[in-house]
Amino acid sequence: MARFSPETVERVKAAVDMVEVVSAHTDLRRQGERFVGLCPFHEERTPSFSVDPREKLYYCFGCEAGGDVFRFVEEKEGLSFPEAVERLGERYGVEVEREREDPRAEEERRRRERLWELLERTAAFYVSFLWEAPKAGKAREYLAGRGLGEEVLRGFGVGFAPSAWDQVLTRGQRAGYSVEELRAAGLAQRGRQGGFYDRFRSRITFPVRDARGRVLGFGARALAKDAAGPKYLNSPEGVFKKSKALFGIDRARGPIARKGRAVVVEGYTDVLALHQAGIEESVAVMGTAITPDQLALLSGHAEEVVLAMDADRAGEDAMIRAQRVAGARRMRLRVAAMPQGEDPADLLTEGASERVTELLEGAVDLPAFQVQAAIDRADRGSPAGRDRALDEVAPVLAAMDPDSVSRQELVRRIADQLDTDAGLVMRRVEREGAGGGKPEPRPAAEKAAPKRPEPAGPLSARERRERALIAMCIGSPAEGREFLDRLTPEHLSSPLTARALEWTRGHLEEPMAGLPRDDEDLVSLVTQIVVTARREPASRDAMELNFLQLEQAMVEDQLAEAQKGGGDPPVDLQRRRAELAERIAHWETVRAG
Repeated sequence: MARFSPETVERVKAAVDMVEVVSAHTDLRRQGERFVGLCPFHEERTPSFSVDPREKLYYCFGCEAGGDVFRFVEEKEGLSFPEAVERLGERYGVEVEREREDPRAEEERRRRERLWELLERTAAFYVSFLWEAPKAGKAREYLAGRGLGEEVLRGFGVGFAPSAWDQVLTRGQRAGYSVEELRAAGLAQRGRQGGFYDRFRSRITFPVRDARGRVLGFGARALAKDAAGPKYLNSPEGVFKKSKALFGIDRARGPIARKGRAVVVEGYTDVLALHQAGIEESVAVMGTAITPDQLALLSGHAEEVVLAMDADRAGEDAMIRAQRVAGARRMRLRVAAMPQGEDPADLLTEGASERVTELLEGAVDLPAFQVQAAIDRADRGSPAGRDRALDEVAPVLAAMDPDSVSRQELVRRIADQLDTDAGLVMRRVEREGAGGGKPEPRPAAEKAAPKRPEPAGPLSARERRERALIAMCIGSPAEGREFLDRLTPEHLSSPLTARALEWTRGHLEEPMAGLPRDDEDLVSLVTQIVVTARREPASRDAMELNFLQLEQAMVEDQLAEAQKGGGDPPVDLQRRRAELAERIAHWETVRAG
């Protein structure tokens, strides 16, 4: 992965509007020099999330999520640090400069960039052919017959591949691309006689882009019913993986973040029709069941995913995996069941936009949908049929939070509809959860998912003093250096706070600069300390009082340790404790006066 010079990172950071970036995920209101709002990383009713627009920092005092603007984009959009720098650089018009790379890494990066350029050029050619070539007339008629207007078609870059065997191939070579590059981009393929020809011919083309808008490949629909080959032909799997891509994510990302909801459909034209109807938070899985990787892609933007597709037809195992991943990411999966044999594009073509809206708003939770579908299919007239229904629903319930009210409600519904005892249903579910069914490997995307912060417990008075003293040292570095040098790990109650102390000693002027991005706990704590330093003024009196209180706590620890053997406490420690009590009382009087 490309590395960027520190100067580049600082230029990008300086250009970013932190409030604008964060506001895409939660509403903020000004409170003095900072902004506050509900935390976008955990559920809460009282705002504990704080944004410092000047330092480009965020911190939640509830779940302790924190960091700079790059970490925020990494967490919410599922990006690496270099990708976050590039994304923000592009957004705010800052040119990023890379440091010297390993020659092989640089060569691979340049190769990828050439393939992206080639795919973009080809997408533009397909668009111009669709709208300008007489031979594309039938394609235009077909799209118009689906109720799709020119504005939405051009917005998504829908095009048409000519019928010629080598038009893209020859155009690409004239532009300076090799046959090997055309093959690597999935635009050309080898024929039986050894030559190469265009992969897409006489097909409507739908460019599949990543969240940054780069063309990864194409989905292409045959126009003629009797055309050779499949109805839909995709770029080869090596160019992009369907399981990791979502059609329309580049255009839907903003609307998804604003609404906190993603609508997932099966096909390209479904996405186009929904966007045209104003439902712009829509993306497509391109004919497959939604995957953990696709959920990971959505998790940075959406709190809820509505499957406007035939979830009953999708693989049950795939849906259970998706449910587990969504649960781990605190996403809600719901199903808007489409009428038999119809999809969103069909309904919208028929003018039933209100019906589509009703279906989306009336979506039910995925587990409830799956349970009801299994019960409806079951032969409830026989014990064997009811047993088979229990076998179907047990994995669904086992994947749910065991303490959720929703699971308990489903248990009661199943027992009622299958005319059995709720205890029997729970025993079957518990057996499934304990491994009674076939063990299932944990999805790779779930293993790699960033750890979501949980609301933290309240800090002790000692922990608050420790963090407050380090924060005051940052706020007044000239005096703070003395206190940082006086502090030792024995003054502190946790190894993490001791690590934060050591980091601050070495980075007192710029504590956020160079933080190890893979050490989430340290990043979070240092961010919290820096945010506190910006909020609370420091004084030497306050620093001295806090230090003495920590010194007193350390002495109490030493006394407790000495008394474990049952002997008398050491006289020198007792004398030191009394001395500290007097000095603390003095400084408390000074501060009060």
